[in-house]
Amino acid sequence: MSFTPKCLATGIGSFPHPTPEQAVDLVLASIPDAPVWPQLPTMSLNEQMEIQYSEGLPRRHIEADKRRMYFDTTGDTSEDLAAFYEAYLAAMDPDAGNGDCSAMAIGPEFSRGIYAMEKRLKAEGKKRPFVKVQVTGPLSFSLTIVDQDKRALYYNDEFRDVVVKALAMKARWQIQKFRPFADNVICFIDEPILAGFGSSTYVSVGRDDVVAILGEVIEAIHADGGLAGVHVCANTEWSMLIDAGVDLVNFDAFEYGETIALYPEHVKKLFDRSGALAWGILPTSPKIREQDVDRMVAHFDRVVDHLAKRTGIDKALIVRQSAITPSCGTGSLSVEDSTRVFSLLGPTSAALKKKYGLD
Repeated sequence: MSFTPKCLATGIGSFPHPTPEQAVDLVLASIPDAPVWPQLPTMSLNEQMEIQYSEGLPRRHIEADKRRMYFDTTGDTSEDLAAFYEAYLAAMDPDAGNGDCSAMAIGPEFSRGIYAMEKRLKAEGKKRPFVKVQVTGPLSFSLTIVDQDKRALYYNDEFRDVVVKALAMKARWQIQKFRPFADNVICFIDEPILAGFGSSTYVSVGRDDVVAILGEVIEAIHADGGLAGVHVCANTEWSMLIDAGVDLVNFDAFEYGETIALYPEHVKKLFDRSGALAWGILPTSPKIREQDVDRMVAHFDRVVDHLAKRTGIDKALIVRQSAITPSCGTGSLSVEDSTRVFSLLGPTSAALKKKYGLD
């Protein structure tokens, strides 16, 4: 799919607001061309990053009193796994599947934000240029969530495959839900754990496996006509994401804006297939209190100039193939700081569009 974002502004999922309506108000006022449904982790354990996407997965247990989730992989799991794969194939089989991914729907008790945003967009009765949705990445999910013996699911081949396929279905379900309200739906795969790729903690996680796992979810997003992004809120080996087939690479460009230039051939490959960089230039920390639109525009210029100089890619092309976002979600910030992030995001996008004649 051809995609030219021209400094489009969108957000990362999490917000600190006490009600979904307050978060939706902020989103629609700040980033009207690419609104995002808000994840609200402070409201409920069910809206924590992995738990929010766990409905329908076999052998999943939530212990609310201990504020944790684990998977019971003991005994005979064949019946539970067979039921899951039956639902998966009914929806996802490339030849016989019906595309209906509602078996992996996210219910209102696990996401008030999805349904609050859907209600508002439905009431408007019009289409936005973009709507952005998101899913916890299969690597972050399977390397964080454990079995009954506290062993990460990633190291159980059967359950790792279930996680990948379930999250692929959840991505498609969201695209189908929000397609009536947008010309294009963007789905970000949130993979914070990839910031640790190559470290001693994840030495057994191979590059080829990362590419294949991400590629499966990206392929599912494309199957429903969605644009696939991957968000990593620090530094990683960016070439992996591009080799996996991603349309948008989203990263913390406030702290790590120069790292993308270490992969010149891969960035060229991304642009050659009409992909884009989603620069997270607005900090999601108390540093946001020190920023204004002029500083954000100047920072964008610095990191884009660096990429152009180091790679030889035309700056005008980089700017056209750029979106802007906060560096991460704002769920860990105060409501005031989150509001500050989004109060700068839209005007920064507008200033960049004006500066580079992108309107």
